[in-house]
Parts: sequence; C-alpha cells; structure tokens
Amino acid sequence: MARFGDALTTGADLVNAAERAVTGALEQVEGPVDLVCFFVSGADPEEVTLAGKRVMELAGDATALGCSATGVIGGGRGVEGQGAVSVWCASLPDVGLTPFRLDTVVEGDHLAVVGMREPDPTDRVAIMLANPYEFPTQAFVRETTDALDGLPVVGGMADGMRGEESVRLFCDGEVAENGAIGVLLGGDGILGTVVSQGCRPIGQNMTVTKAEGNVLLELAGTSAYEKLEELVESLSEEDRLLAARGLHIGVAMDEYADQHGQGDFLVRTLAGAEPDTGALTIGDMVEVGQTVRFQVRDAGTADEDLAERLAEFGEHHRMGAGLLFSCNGRGEAMFPHPDHDPLAVRRALGDGAVAGFFAAGEIGPVGGVNHVHTFTACLLAFAP
Repeated sequence: MARFGDALTTGADLVNAAERAVTGALEQVEGPVDLVCFFVSGADPEEVTLAGKRVMELAGDATALGCSATGVIGGGRGVEGQGAVSVWCASLPDVGLTPFRLDTVVEGDHLAVVGMREPDPTDRVAIMLANPYEFPTQAFVRETTDALDGLPVVGGMADGMRGEESVRLFCDGEVAENGAIGVLLGGDGILGTVVSQGCRPIGQNMTVTKAEGNVLLELAGTSAYEKLEELVESLSEEDRLLAARGLHIGVAMDEYADQHGQGDFLVRTLAGAEPDTGALTIGDMVEVGQTVRFQVRDAGTADEDLAERLAEFGEHHRMGAGLLFSCNGRGEAMFPHPDHDPLAVRRALGDGAVAGFFAAGEIGPVGGVNHVHTFTACLLAFAP
C-alpha cells in the first residue's frame, strides 16, 4: 500500500500548477491522506497566496502545512527562481498530528513567543516553518531543546522572490505573513533526522577571548581581523578562491569534545570585517571561551558528507519517504544543478517520495540539540 506521494509542477499560472501538483501527489497515495506539506515559489506574492490556498482547499480533511520559497524540491528534482509548486502527502494512520501557530508579543524589554503546544509523551518530532525577517527563529529554536523535553525540531525558514514582503506561511486553511507555523507528529512511522553540513573547516580552532554580542574582537588573544588576515595568507590557491566566494565561521556545538572537526560546528555567515577596529561581525551571538574556526563552502565536501550521513542512517533504518530542507546557498549556488540534494536523498531512499524547499536557514537537531543552520541539508525521514 502506497503511503506517500510527491509532485513538482512549474508554470506561470501558479494556481494551475498547484492544482496539478496536489492532484499528482494525492493520486499516488492509497487510502486517506493525513498530512500534506507544500511549498510555493513565484514572483507575485498574491499569486503565491492563491496557489497556497488552492492546495489547502484540495487537501480536504488532511492537515496542511506550507510556505513560500525561492526554490522548491519534489519529484526527484529541485527548481529555483521560477514559478513552481511542490506537494508531499502522507497517509499516517498511526501518527498523531497537532498543528500550531507561533506569534511574538512584547513582554517588558523583550519578545516572548506564544502558541507552542505542550508536547504529548508520544510526540516524536515537530516540523516548523518560520518567517526569518521578524520571528526570532534562532533564539526560539535554541530554547526548544529544553522547553520541549528534547523533542527534535526540523524544518526551515521561508522566503520569497521579493524578500520580506513576499513571505507566506500556510497552515490548515489559514495564511500568515508573520510568525511561525508547524505540526507535532507523534506515534510510529517517524524514523528520525539527518543533518549534513555544506562547509569545510580551514585553519586552526581558536578560542574567543573578547566579544560583544555578534561581534568578534579577539581570537586567541589577537585581533580577530589579524587572525583572518593570517588565515588568508596561509591558504592554498584553491581555498583562497573558495574564501573569496564567501568565508564563514563555525561555532563549536560541544565545547567539551576532545576535538572539533568536520560537522562539529554551527556554520554562521561572516557578515563584516573592520580593519580599523580589528572586529569581525558574524551571524549569531558568541561568547568568550567558545571555540570557533573559519569555514569555506566546498561542493565536494558537501557531497561526500551528505552521502556518508545518509548511508550511516540507512544502515539502521529503512526509509520510505522524507521531507528535505536544503539551504538556498546549496542548489545551483554550490553544485552544477539544483537537483543535487534531492537526488542524493533519493539514492538513499530508492523511489520514495521526497519534497521540500530551499530555505533561508534550516532547522535540525545535532547531538540531541536543536539548531538553526546555514548551508545544510536537513532531512526528516519516515518509515515505508
């Protein structure tokens, strides 16, 4: 009995593309469909909205969850920068589904997130989609590991072709432009998650000796900018070219590990460098005493790491389908074509239904702790 289906359609008429995608995915499933996840890419935010509404209408009684994106994944391929709709659906008779909608409210001098459901003891994972422009995704996800008693959270940050104004979130018939949405999944049939990094560490591990918020001032007792200069001068010609295309910095996830190598860092954007002050600005808060290491995007390493992690997961699990949240810095920006990640997952799954989108930040657990990532591929795997 086929429990999963996926379809990806393209076209200037997004509503028509949505109808074809949802119909194609639903036809592959035998029996009632319980969960529909969908992702819409298009130049006109209102057309994206109409397409999302149409998918939710055709989903019937199933729980429907989706968002806008700059690129979508489905049917064994990825499509970026054009009108496209991807739909994934599943019959999950033994899985409990609890949708949620998150918003922020001002409490004193800080924002508080409201709307998260209390996990049930049977819950296995939460899928979450967020607006990255105004929802405090990193801070919220950091808190979920403790607040949700270790429940894994997987998903991604939505986007649109016109940036902030074009973000749309879809949940059970409703359309939202702000906050975050998701669904708690409980019971049998959920295998787990795979998180693969897309960057390779270069240079040496360094301890943060002076920092303010997301500004690195000193690394190993030396100006952070001087450490960056030393690194660039020591690189091979190949790595120097990679660094010129975009240099990043990794923050160690486990300070108590004996060694920190590939996959042990949260990769963050190096957003700015100030020669006069010696400061480096990065895309996350950092504290004195943390271990950091510079990183470059490397297609070869990313390809090998994803294949290795999928193979390791496959040794212990027989996968039937998956939801894939891949960074919008992967696809054609990293590989020769946008199909790399979905094809890699399909090689591990066989012909299982795999769909998702190119996210502005990916959510997934590493070492039992939920994180927001960059340049990763995060997979939620389901049993056949």
